[in-house]
Amino acid sequence: MIRIEEPAHWLLVTHPHHARLAGQFAQAWGNADFAPPEPRSDVLLAVARHDDAWLERDALPCLGRAGRPAAFSSELVGTYNAFEDIQLADYLRVRGKATETVAADNPYAAILVSMHTLNLLTEQADLTQLSASDLALHTLFVEQQRARQQALIAHVSKSHLRQPSRLTGQLDQAFRFLQACDSLSLVACVRYPKTIALRHRHPRRDGTSTILDCQPLGNDVYRVHPYPFAQDELSFDLPFRRVSKQPYADEAALRAAYAVAPPEFLQVKIVRQT
Repeated sequence: MIRIEEPAHWLLVTHPHHARLAGQFAQAWGNADFAPPEPRSDVLLAVARHDDAWLERDALPCLGRAGRPAAFSSELVGTYNAFEDIQLADYLRVRGKATETVAADNPYAAILVSMHTLNLLTEQADLTQLSASDLALHTLFVEQQRARQQALIAHVSKSHLRQPSRLTGQLDQAFRFLQACDSLSLVACVRYPKTIALRHRHPRRDGTSTILDCQPLGNDVYRVHPYPFAQDELSFDLPFRRVSKQPYADEAALRAAYAVAPPEFLQVKIVRQT
């Protein structure tokens, strides 16, 4: 779950809805300065479905610290702790399922999802507070995901008659693209209040690369610069549910409030100019 805090309410966005928003960004990407991703259909599927494995868990929200809904929130952006409100074993189970859910339909996209997972668990994760047993679980999972990536790369290479080494550069660029769309979606899904760089450098058509900055303008409007999209203004509906901002006595109370909350929508806008 992803959480926006308002004075009297929490707005709860599911991970799959966050991923679908990232997928819409991916579909809109491409202009005179920035090329669309390649291979387009595989990459778009990876972006849009990279959090499918959270569907069941997010349908039944859990309680985190201080009786709040357990969720990713604005204070975790830029200092991501993947294990803030979830047991490590549960988190790894979801992340492993994320790869396999996509692999059943598109092995190429599954490689990108696994690369995203490993980045979260290595570059972005704070491991200093893990117990010895959890650290062993983490190490084993990372090794298994790396091995799974190699198996998927071998499968894709065989089916596309390519050498695995030739896929490396293409996969790395596609992974960075997924990360950019993911980070832009997270900024919108938590209403991040400050300008922030989207993850990684991205190639321009002229052969250079650049960082993309996202600036919040208020009212769920964001300016991206340099601008990678075809249209000067984009608008998207982001589903959420609103629950009262109060400490919940137990998960049953939170889940009951979530179940009766009607679906609502944030209108997220991405613009070229201020």
